[in-house]
Order: sequence, then C-alpha cells, then structure tokens
Amino acid sequence: MSDAPLPGVFQLTPLNPEFNDDPHALLDRLRGACPVHRDTEAGTFILTRHEDVRGVLSDTSMWRGPDRAEPEAMIQRAILEQRVEGIRVSDEEARSGILLMDEPDHMRIRGPFAKALYKRVAKCKPLVQRVVDQWLDRVAGKSRFDAMEDFALRVPIDVIARILGVDESRLDEFREWSEGAILGLNPFRSEDDTRRLVTASNALSSYMNELMRRRAAEPRDDLVSDMMRLKAEGAALGDGEISNNLQGLLIGGNLTTTDLIGNAIWLLLKHPQELAKLKADPALINNAVEEVLRYESPVDITGRIAPRDMEVGGCPVKQSQSLFMSLRGANRDPAAFPDPHRFDVARKDAPHVAFGGGLHLCIGAPLARLEAQVALLTLFERFPKLRLADADAKPEWRTMPFFRGLKELPVATG
Repeated sequence: MSDAPLPGVFQLTPLNPEFNDDPHALLDRLRGACPVHRDTEAGTFILTRHEDVRGVLSDTSMWRGPDRAEPEAMIQRAILEQRVEGIRVSDEEARSGILLMDEPDHMRIRGPFAKALYKRVAKCKPLVQRVVDQWLDRVAGKSRFDAMEDFALRVPIDVIARILGVDESRLDEFREWSEGAILGLNPFRSEDDTRRLVTASNALSSYMNELMRRRAAEPRDDLVSDMMRLKAEGAALGDGEISNNLQGLLIGGNLTTTDLIGNAIWLLLKHPQELAKLKADPALINNAVEEVLRYESPVDITGRIAPRDMEVGGCPVKQSQSLFMSLRGANRDPAAFPDPHRFDVARKDAPHVAFGGGLHLCIGAPLARLEAQVALLTLFERFPKLRLADADAKPEWRTMPFFRGLKELPVATG
C-alpha cells in the first residue's frame, strides 16, 4: 500500500495528469484504504464503494441544493457564489435548474418535464435513425474520419434540437450555442472560454424564450409545445423554469451522450473480441451500452448533502455535510462486479450507477441509451471494417472536470 496521502476531490479530476491517464489507479487505492474518505481541503466525503454510493443515491431524503451545505463544503459554496458577468437571464430562469434543486420544487418541475420527454423518447427511434444516417452519409467514402468531431458530437445535438422543435434553418447556430454553453460546466475555463460562454448562453436563452412564445401561440409536434401546453393546462411552471430546463436537456445531454457514444466506439475498437460478439449478436446492443456506461462512464461524480446526522458506510456524517459519490469508482468495485476492470459486453452483474439514482436519476437517460444503441449498431453495420487509425496511439482525454470523454477519435474505414 502506498504511503502517499489519499487523493481528494481536486486530485480526482482530469486536471490531474495521473487521474487523466488512469483514474482507477487512484480510485482503487482510495476504495481499498478508505471507502468513505473525508477530504478536508474540499470539505466533503468521497464515497467509492458501490454499496455506499447506491445507498446514498437511493435515499430520497438526501439534499441536493448547494445552499444546504455547511460553509466548509468548498464546491457547493463556489456554485452558490458563481456569477458570470454578462449573462442576461431572469432570476427565475437562473435559479430553476432541477439538477441542484430540492423538494417540493424539484418534482414540481421535473414531473411534467419527465412525462413530456419520455413520451417523445418512446416514439423517436425513427428520428434518431435519420440523424445517425445523415451524419454517416457525410463520411461515407472517406478512408478516415474523426469519430468524435464527425459523428459522436453531431448526433446528440441534432436529435435534441429536433425533439425540442428548433427551426431547421437555425441548426448550425444551435450547435454553436450548445458547444459554448457547455463551457459553463468547466470552473477552470479560460477568459476566451468565458466570453464564448456568455455569448452562447445569452443567444440560447433568447432563442429558447422566443421559441416558447411562438409555440404557446401556435403549437407544433415538439417538446417545447408540449411544455407550453402543460403550463396552459395548469402545470405549476414558470416560463423561466421551462426555459432553463429545456436548455439543461440540451447542455447536459449533449456533453454526456457525445462522450457515451465516443467512449463506446473507442472501447469496442480496442476490444475486437467484444465487437465481434456484438456483430454476431446485435441483440446484445442494450447490454453493450450498459457495459460502456459501467466501464467508462461519461460522468465522474455526483453530490448529495446529509439532511440529518447519519452514518454512511460505517462513518459518522453530520447534518449539512457534503457527500461526493464517485460513480466511476463504484462502477469498478470488485465487490459488485467480478473482474471489474474487464470490458465484457455480455456482463450480467449488479446495475451500474452511471446515471446517478433516486429522485435525481438522470432525466435524459432513456434518450442517451437510445441514441447510443442506434449510433453503434448503424456505425458498425455501415463500416464493418472500421478500426482505429493508430491502434497504438494513447487516447487523449478532455480536461473537463468531473466528465470523461475523448478530444478526438481518428478511425479508418478499411
């Protein structure tokens, strides 16, 4: 066992080269030495055991709002104090994201959104297929392409844009705004990134509110119309709340689904025996996507705040103390997943926690799964000889804190 200090939250991000290169070297050590570890620098506990993580996520009494955390909880304090000068949105719109909201407002907003979104997802497989086909048509005939830039990045934005009801003529702008708005998830962004974030956020907010006004007056067959209809029928939703969370579907789903698709392509090409299993039995696709989510989750952590004095994994936790669950660590816990560092598209072990859990289970999970399933099956059907352009190249991971995805993925088609 190493005598080095146990890693804290700030060492468990891609900004740490050691973590970026191999996160599980640190996570395995942390889980083995102290699975409920108090990081005094960040003012939080870090959980890495699958049983503990699932237990906290399933506890519907846990708090999410950063305003409930003790003053020592540095990241929650930073969230509360974060103000980006130049972003012009209403107070209601700025404060109403369900991701960091507690009851009763959380379910007041999430309930109608989930109802409308899941109805859309249930019938949107043909739409996802069309979008996937359109982007693969653009690389047909090429001997090489970047599977991130030319495919994984494109599909999620276009799918959610069409579900929302974005004008076809505005898709290029919408993609640009989405990429800019995602920079709000990076607390270590540059000045240039912040300027891009401000421009994109203002443009996206303005467009979304304009689209909502148009759909309230003249509904169409899209999610924005669904939400305006629910409000007109009595759902207790403000326009700012609708706008914020429609944008949240775009921003959160774009980043994580892009990384899910990209990570899946990379893993399958790095493990040809697993790709061969999938090609021989396409019915394995659902299981294969779940294994990608377990093995190389797009999201590193999620947080909760203790609503009372309690015990977690045998460790006393006081009311208002912060808990960070390492989704990545839990998903490679050998107590839950035999041979956890083996990628196996036919695995039948405990359920992963890549989408979080409980009341805050990722609202976009069904859509992300569908997009990944369609994208992967179609890609390998259209390009049966697809391979990594350089099989020996070391993957270059982005340095967005608490997320994991590739900067690029050069592939060859023959």
